[in-house]
Amino acid sequence: MNDMNIINLEEVDSTNSYVKANIFGLSDRTVVISEKQSCGRGRFDRKWVDFGSGNLFMSIILKPSDCFNPVYSNLTQYMSVVLCRILEDYGLEPEIKWPNDVLISGRKIAGILCETILSGSLLKGIVLGVGVNLNVDKDKLSLVKDKEITALNLELSREYEDKKLFTEKLLREFFKNYDNFLHCGFSSIRDEYTKRCSFLGTKIKVKLYSDYVTGEAVNLSDTGELIVKVKGDSIALNAGDIL
Repeated sequence: MNDMNIINLEEVDSTNSYVKANIFGLSDRTVVISEKQSCGRGRFDRKWVDFGSGNLFMSIILKPSDCFNPVYSNLTQYMSVVLCRILEDYGLEPEIKWPNDVLISGRKIAGILCETILSGSLLKGIVLGVGVNLNVDKDKLSLVKDKEITALNLELSREYEDKKLFTEKLLREFFKNYDNFLHCGFSSIRDEYTKRCSFLGTKIKVKLYSDYVTGEAVNLSDTGELIVKVKGDSIALNAGDIL
């Protein structure tokens, strides 16, 4: 934790937006945490609902090199594995819904959004945003319309009062193997990631940007792509949303 610069804010539109606006003045491994987030975003510009200051809204600034490396695209998958490890420390059994949603009993507890800042061909930084539901009132679950969600307090059947401890554990676990992950890539977490993917071996429907793919989820490639068998042919998807 000593080599990280942590910035605590009272309120922002989103921690990712704050970082993107200040990317040139923020150093590698700076962490921005906000108590409130008025316009949090997820993948495909979906809204991330703010359930109050008892929840985690965080962005990590990463500046590993001056040029883009394909392994950076797998950072969200690496973070999903890290989140699962932390949640398992609380006696829970999280699952990963490809590519990076973290679920418990089919309900989403955490979301991850990675954005890359380029200036021409130069990489200025990677913004890795993480939202974790730590404390949500049961009667507010319906505020999220497009999926079922849960929170740590609901899974533990008690209020979770130590957001600082959860955040410290998460950051410590993330950076413990971060350099090794950049060197070895998705293959270094492939087995651990795959064992948490309950959808493998089942028929799925994947929404792409303007199309759908329906088939059997077969496996994950060494670069994190989802292999889907469609009418006897195997296709590799590098982005999408399992419905």
